Amino acid sequence: MKNLFNGLARMRRGPWEMVATLLIALGVVMLMQPLALWIYTYSFIVILTGTVMFIIVSHFPE
Repeated sequence: MKNLFNGLARMRRGPWEMVATLLIALGVVMLMQPLALWIYTYSFIVILTGTVMFIIVSHFPE
């Protein structure tokens, strides 16, 4: 866990890609759930944020 926070603070690609991937996965889960309309409503924004974040982060140093 400490390595994750150090990687995030040092702007390394690996930890930030993992965060972006988790955001995309969270957005997909939000999209498929049948319980709350407001969660479904924000799912596209979460997926879009994760995708844009992944594109930006892929240019960070290894």
